[in-house]
Amino acid sequence: MGTIRTGRRSDSSREGPVRPRPGLQRLRAVLRWPRLHLAVKAALAAGLAWSAAHAIPGAAHEYPYYAPVGALLSLYPTVAGSVQTTLQTLAGLLLGVGLAWLMMLWSAPSALSIAIMVCLGVLLAGIPRLGSGKDWVPTAALFVLLVGGPDAEDYSAGYLVQTALGAAVGILVNFVVFPPLHFNAAVNQLERLRHDLADQLDQMTEALVEPWPPEHRDWSERSDDLALLASQVRQAVQQAALSRKANPRRRLHPRDLDEDFRRLRLLEHAVFHVRDMTDVLSVVIWEEHLQIPPNLVDPLAAAMGAVASAVRNLDEDDAERLRQEAADRHRDLLQELGRLASEENPPAAVGSLAVSLGRILAGLADGPRAGNTARE
Repeated sequence: MGTIRTGRRSDSSREGPVRPRPGLQRLRAVLRWPRLHLAVKAALAAGLAWSAAHAIPGAAHEYPYYAPVGALLSLYPTVAGSVQTTLQTLAGLLLGVGLAWLMMLWSAPSALSIAIMVCLGVLLAGIPRLGSGKDWVPTAALFVLLVGGPDAEDYSAGYLVQTALGAAVGILVNFVVFPPLHFNAAVNQLERLRHDLADQLDQMTEALVEPWPPEHRDWSERSDDLALLASQVRQAVQQAALSRKANPRRRLHPRDLDEDFRRLRLLEHAVFHVRDMTDVLSVVIWEEHLQIPPNLVDPLAAAMGAVASAVRNLDEDDAERLRQEAADRHRDLLQELGRLASEENPPAAVGSLAVSLGRILAGLADGPRAGNTARE
């Protein structure tokens, strides 16, 4: 079997950029750590909520400790998420307080009444729209019934008012203090998936031109890894879209997330076909009931290597040229496959691989437009 080039470019002759010192890199990484940002904002929101809680008059003044709790409940990695979480939590608290009052009208606290109330609270927590507030239905009911006791009226008012105050402070802090945009994570995950797909195609290309059976088979076990990575990438892009909602910084960092979703769908489409190709080629190499005719090995490897290069350089300036080269190599493969099919039974394995390559190329032809590389 012949050998081909897979389109990989060596950077050994290039002089790399000057890299910052490792200590400085670690410091920058820590300062950019999203969890650190969230922790600082949570601390600020809790402190402000505690200060504001003492300014509330009436019965709520006696329960200032619920304000920091409300601030913590509202802190979420995105502004829109903070608002949604707060509304769901307050809805759960209201349901729990209402349930406790109904139980107090029926009976004094007892083992039976508490058991019935918790049962009803857990049932109400199953309301789908409650989201993160579901756990607060039975919890709030127990607090009002057992902690509030004879002062349940004042306790309920203080509980709700101070929690709502703290949540409002938390939302305000999340809105004003460097509200996060998760564009970088989405960009990095999309890029990772693109390169992993290209690497998988490259390694299958190498397996084709190596003496059979190939020495390494780790590529044949990565099908599920690609599926898992595709799922993680979708979550990252969806998180980026959520982080833009109600975020004042989105005007300073414009990004076409519709384009990211188009790129995501393209890569998910490619993942499906690359996984299928992985399964087919694994069967061809190690189970031996399917074969690739010798005169099809080089055309198939050339097509796979060219498609790998087109996928890897999807966002580069020469993306269209590489896609066209891949289409030409795929056309050569189909022509050779057609000539062989006219002489004998067509090789099913190569036909399946050729179809998958064609589907990937069709996706690349309808792929995302360039120029959506701005980051936060």
